[in-house]
Amino acid sequence: MIPVTSHDTHPADRHDTIRVRGARVNNLQDVDVDIPKRRLTVVTGVSGSGKSSLVFGAIAAESRRLIDETYPSFVQQFMPSSARPDVDSLENLSAAVIVDQERIGANARSTVGTATDAAAMLRTLWSHRSEPHVGGAQAFSFNVASASGSGVLKVGKKDAKGEQVKGEKATFEVIGGMCPECEGLGTTAALDEDLIVDRSKSLDDGAILVPGYPVDSWGWRIYAESGPIDPAKKVADYSAEEWDWLMYQAPTKVKFADINMTYEGLVTRIRRTWFGDREPKQAHIKAYKEKIATTGPCPECGGTRLNEAARTATVAGRTLPEVMAMQVDELAQWVAGLDDPGLAPLLARLRGVLDAMVGVGLGYLSLDRASGTLSGGESQRVKMVRHLGSPLTDISYVFDEPTVGLHPHDIEQVVQLLADLRDAGNTVLVVEHEQAVITGADHVIDIGPGAGTDGGRVVYSGPMEGLAASGSVTAAHLGRQPTLREEPRVATGQLEIRGASTNNLKGVDVAVPTGVLVAVTGVAGSGKSSLIHGSLGKRDDVLVIDQSPIKGSRRSNPATYTGLLDPIRTLFAKANDVKPALFSPNSEGGCPECNGAGVIYPEVALQNAAPTPCEVCGGRRFREDVLVHTYEGLSIADVFGLSVAQAAEIFTTGKAKTLLARMLDVGLGYVRLGQPLPTLSGGERQRLKLAAQMKDSEIFVLDEPSAGLHMADTANLVAVLQRLVEGGSTVIAIEHNLDVVSQADHVIDVGPGAGHEGGQVVFTGTPAELTQADTATGRALKAATA
Repeated sequence: MIPVTSHDTHPADRHDTIRVRGARVNNLQDVDVDIPKRRLTVVTGVSGSGKSSLVFGAIAAESRRLIDETYPSFVQQFMPSSARPDVDSLENLSAAVIVDQERIGANARSTVGTATDAAAMLRTLWSHRSEPHVGGAQAFSFNVASASGSGVLKVGKKDAKGEQVKGEKATFEVIGGMCPECEGLGTTAALDEDLIVDRSKSLDDGAILVPGYPVDSWGWRIYAESGPIDPAKKVADYSAEEWDWLMYQAPTKVKFADINMTYEGLVTRIRRTWFGDREPKQAHIKAYKEKIATTGPCPECGGTRLNEAARTATVAGRTLPEVMAMQVDELAQWVAGLDDPGLAPLLARLRGVLDAMVGVGLGYLSLDRASGTLSGGESQRVKMVRHLGSPLTDISYVFDEPTVGLHPHDIEQVVQLLADLRDAGNTVLVVEHEQAVITGADHVIDIGPGAGTDGGRVVYSGPMEGLAASGSVTAAHLGRQPTLREEPRVATGQLEIRGASTNNLKGVDVAVPTGVLVAVTGVAGSGKSSLIHGSLGKRDDVLVIDQSPIKGSRRSNPATYTGLLDPIRTLFAKANDVKPALFSPNSEGGCPECNGAGVIYPEVALQNAAPTPCEVCGGRRFREDVLVHTYEGLSIADVFGLSVAQAAEIFTTGKAKTLLARMLDVGLGYVRLGQPLPTLSGGERQRLKLAAQMKDSEIFVLDEPSAGLHMADTANLVAVLQRLVEGGSTVIAIEHNLDVVSQADHVIDVGPGAGHEGGQVVFTGTPAELTQADTATGRALKAATA
């Protein structure tokens, strides 16, 4: 346990304040801070200042770790483990619920309805009021299959002589709602048999084309030697029975090599292992799966996932699939019209969830939308909704920029929901840059004054009203109004979009000007991304830079991803007259004990089996004889520990200078060169992609490039975008941030609403002209610049 100190705790407020003492997580510099409990506290500061390190890396992480320790050791060995954060003491923690921007898992059975519990409530409604009556709630669940059987009923009683009473044979029946054809997935895959086996060959000649089944392998032997098939016989000559055995045989017990095994046909096995709940992880398997399959709606259930009884029963004239497919805002109106005193509590809870979804700008979604298709911002707001109305109190809810992806007119609703969580008796901690959230807080903690090693200190902690006098960067930008671009550039040409109908677009025609900075705006769900990505994203001359995860392992980092490591290795090699390969942790220079990872990952799941620093290299990743070679007094391990800004002062020539300058331009000066890519936020990933690919195209599409940026850093980003345009490029930014929109040369506003109410271009013109337009964006921009 972390030692608890109370040298300056007053008895009256001892349990009303989360006390952090000596926090040194990441760049935090022995931070001491008190956070009031059962209040809304916003932690802000420039990008990379240490906000997330304080809230997530220290407070939330220790709360979660201490809760995990209450589980039995047997359970803990199956749970992810983590080390104690580097903090002297943390007092008065409450259980933490982390609501971050990590996308909801792409499990094929997870939908918006299941993630918010709205689907469970609807199933309960149908189980009570469906016509005709079908059964309990599970009868409407696409995750429960119908089944029947028989067995001995265990009575568990003894007769007068003390002997066990024999059970009676009983039958059982499980009534589930799963479609038997697609097993509740809603889709089926038509498989190309000729890409699974080569009919012109025998099994001995390699007829099986499925990866992992080469001739003489164990998998191949099961098919060639365990059944009625002659492995020397050409597949084209098989009888109907032999073909069915090879391809479609249901799981069957066989004895092979003196081992009792389960045999199943190739197609049967492929469907079970690669088209079930989880995607295969290996890249070559994914590629093969995509090649052999044509996936479409299940012909039996029409994509509803439900069996006939579940999908045809009605409540108030609507089937369950019909209401699941409705937009949430429309569904909320339908539920509000239901009057059933016997189910009043259930309907009240359902209305509360649906209204909350509308309130956070998710009214355009439908409950049958697959969770894996949601953006990071959408995922976080879905998770937020789930916690509203929770019977739990005195919980610490921790949010990571909950306004990401939201139009300005939706942000006030998010602030209200955060306040509702606080008013229910909870502590609400929010990492945020948005002014409306900061000004709505009870308590503000500003971390800075700069980023990286220049940050990590508390520059202000107190009521919102006192922030302005703190002199911090945040205080300087708070209340500052966006300014409209005075002289918009003249377009050099245009990209024609005609009849765009992706998702909710209504046959949109629009001309996107080139040679200028274009902002594409509109409320969340209006169709902005559909218009640009769906129409321009596939063009060869357009480079799309979004917030999707960067391809790369946990060994990858900004130095390797951008190509910066190559010129650095060359400089080290020339300075020391050795091979460049020595200065790569993934090549000759890597520590042999940890293979250049710097940490040891346990091969088996053991209690507290977190990765541990390598004892041989001390976490430095390189062999000792490599670290004796230096450049400008630094070893290669020292270079990996530098921030981008520090490295820019050392590598001042050639390609290294250019790449570092680009990373500085996009606001990544605080990021360490050796920081693992998976630890970067969505906004950081996008800006790193921009820095790496800045010269690879003349037309750039950026998806909310200001996401995760402090107000001060947004100004730097705008300057970068303007320089790209001045260099002859076209920059198209899908954005909500009015600081970016106001400085565009041309704005394309999509709306007027979201979902069915969107999908049209409602304005094109300059930002100044937009302030005169009666659109959601126009009204917001006018108010911000007035």
